Amino acid sequence: MICVFMASLLMNIVLFLLSIYTTGSRASSTNSSDNFFELCPPTRCSNTGPTIRFPFRLNTQPPSCGIEGYELSCSGSNTVFRLPSSGDYYVKQISYLRNWISLKEIHTTNCPIQSVMLFNRSGSILTASYYLAVVKCTERVAKDGISGPIDCLRDDNTNFIYVMNGGDQMDKLPLHCKMFKSVGFGNVDVNEAPVERLLRTGEIVENWNGFGRCYKCENSGKYCGLNSTSTGTICSSKKPPSTPVIIGTTVGGTIFLALVIVVLAIYRRRKSESELKIEKFLANYKTLNPTRYTFTDIKKITSRFKKRLGQGGFGSVYQGKLPNGIPVAVKMLEKSEGNGEEFINEVATISRIHHFNVVHLLGFCYEGTRRALVYEFMPNGSLDKFILSKEAKKSRDHPLSWEKLQEIAIGIAHGIEYLHQGCNLRILHFDIKPHNILLDGNFQPKISDFGLAKLCSKDQSVVSMTAARGTTGYIAPELFSRNFGEVSYKSDVYSFGMLLLEMVGCRKNIDVTVENQSQIYFPEWIYERMRQGKELGLRVEMDGDEEIAKKLANVGLWCIQWSPSDRPSMKRVVQMLEGDFRSVEMPHKPFL
Repeated sequence: MICVFMASLLMNIVLFLLSIYTTGSRASSTNSSDNFFELCPPTRCSNTGPTIRFPFRLNTQPPSCGIEGYELSCSGSNTVFRLPSSGDYYVKQISYLRNWISLKEIHTTNCPIQSVMLFNRSGSILTASYYLAVVKCTERVAKDGISGPIDCLRDDNTNFIYVMNGGDQMDKLPLHCKMFKSVGFGNVDVNEAPVERLLRTGEIVENWNGFGRCYKCENSGKYCGLNSTSTGTICSSKKPPSTPVIIGTTVGGTIFLALVIVVLAIYRRRKSESELKIEKFLANYKTLNPTRYTFTDIKKITSRFKKRLGQGGFGSVYQGKLPNGIPVAVKMLEKSEGNGEEFINEVATISRIHHFNVVHLLGFCYEGTRRALVYEFMPNGSLDKFILSKEAKKSRDHPLSWEKLQEIAIGIAHGIEYLHQGCNLRILHFDIKPHNILLDGNFQPKISDFGLAKLCSKDQSVVSMTAARGTTGYIAPELFSRNFGEVSYKSDVYSFGMLLLEMVGCRKNIDVTVENQSQIYFPEWIYERMRQGKELGLRVEMDGDEEIAKKLANVGLWCIQWSPSDRPSMKRVVQMLEGDFRSVEMPHKPFL
């Protein structure tokens, strides 16, 4: 009885507050601008923190207060922005007029630029139009526009590491210096150059894309918002408040509870729209779909998720068995609270594919927020554990011979070629890496994980992208900046080339854990060895192993050419892998 009474009382309070909110909304419905700015006032995490307002929003505000991907959160008195592939960063400053945001890594080191070199904006709203060039010199340099030397990046007693502005500034590079790495940033409008700011404070200053009339609005001293009745922007009728709201100190309990109700209402509506979207998709692709299971079926198949095989980008993978005894791998999409884009991507893409070197989708589950994909089981797991683990680097423990590695490489190449040319629509994977190559009982490779894939017409040579997608170390340079070329199927070729080189070296191409920084970039090391005609110094167990290793390396170097037009198609890659090593000439140096 007490529980019923409390539930009834709580419901009455909720309805009362909701009625207040509804009445207030009706009273002010004549002015959509006032509605937005009353519901989404500027806020911040502390008195000294940056003001948070459109296009950004705090995660405690309704989703309609900002744009997807522009969510910030509070950690104590700090403001935090999460980049999908790089982790969390503190927000130091935000310029709403110039569209730039200043970020600083949370886990600072004695060499902040080293971590910045691995900065990745994949899946984020940040754009790159400015490039920081990291150069290696055999002599000290004293020139304007070149900063350093940076002792914490120095790899030995003979080289000096400097940083400089990329692009047009590269003509200042002395003859005894060479390009080591390029990192993309926003072309910001701040008082000091981004490279100087980075070295002085460890801060990264990045741009985001502007919205409609926001510049004119912000330039007039007002502030921009979102029109709830359209996709356009609106401008406030007054200047921003002099003292923004600070969450937790000035928001009344009643108003806060009312806002919670609004958030829940919006969430339920969005959830419903997401469910309708996915159900419509499933109905349209009914003839392509594999078996649809309930969540109860999934629990039975996995014996209540008894054995976890691993953790993927979108959730965990469990071993299971279908009622007919067929072993399967079940991927639970644990991070699919949104509109289910990765779920739709995976089912839509892989349902079209029937190829020996692409993993077979046997079924799926869509039940509310519970989404799962049921694949054929690969008893040998993923390729990364055979080429990137510590055991794989020991010659005597390595289970894959060079001949088997060549067979795996050819199988993967055939699979990617099929994705590009064998289907009615071209399928761009955008996440080719060892972790996404599964091996069956006979070590035959199967391409998996199509969550980032994109479908396009075969005659479409260029693909439009709003942000880079993929995994750091395998992403083609044109996905970061169109200055390197247009995004196309050649982006998958680049990722395959990086995978090939890791197969050859049994190591990550970029490894920040090694002490000797001269060993960080393996592709450059192997290019110099082959250019000079030297042995690769890799494990050799049988006659012909060195030749296979050189062929795989040579093809890999062709695939990672900086310009997409210089990379071969996957059809040509297959021909080179299946042909004689001596028939493939040495490529140009595949680095800036």
